[in-house]
Amino acid sequence: MKEIGRALRVSAATLILTGLLYPLTMTGLAQVVFPLRANGSLVKDGSGLVVGSELIAQRFDTPAYFHPRPSAAGEKGWDASASSGSNLGPTSAKLRDRVAAEAGRLEKENPQAEGSIPAELVTASGSGLDPHLSPEAARWQAPRVANARGIPLQELQALVAATREGRFLGVLGEPRVNVLKLNLELDRRYRSGVSRAN
Repeated sequence: MKEIGRALRVSAATLILTGLLYPLTMTGLAQVVFPLRANGSLVKDGSGLVVGSELIAQRFDTPAYFHPRPSAAGEKGWDASASSGSNLGPTSAKLRDRVAAEAGRLEKENPQAEGSIPAELVTASGSGLDPHLSPEAARWQAPRVANARGIPLQELQALVAATREGRFLGVLGEPRVNVLKLNLELDRRYRSGVSRAN
């Protein structure tokens, strides 16, 4: 009985320390040091309405917006509760067919785009929810967006450059553009009565 009582006390102390005190301390510290990140990196539009998270991609279908890369998360894609890649390998016929279909769709939607289609626009990321594109992939789509909104292509190219995020700490990762933030800035600067698909 003495050993059982000691084991129960140690278990209770461990549960309180690791299951209660530690998570509460880390949550409180995160709220003080990184409040934006601790609360989901939520993005608000000009009216203060939360429209998404800068960490999770969402679908944009209309020509007047930059489109993210394809998503394999969930049945229809862009489902944050089903984050995953397709798990299809380079020898998969299903993957080849999907990439070919995406390439055909992109060529049809972007007839004025110059150069070859950036690979990221036809392939899903590992999570299926990557919110970023390379600046090159955003610039490739710019003629379509400029045409749909009736704005000069050079201005749109400058907007892509202005919203470009650099490497983390100057050395890690690649330069990128957050699609949601880019599209919100597009709406802020060039309000044209268009509406998002989702």
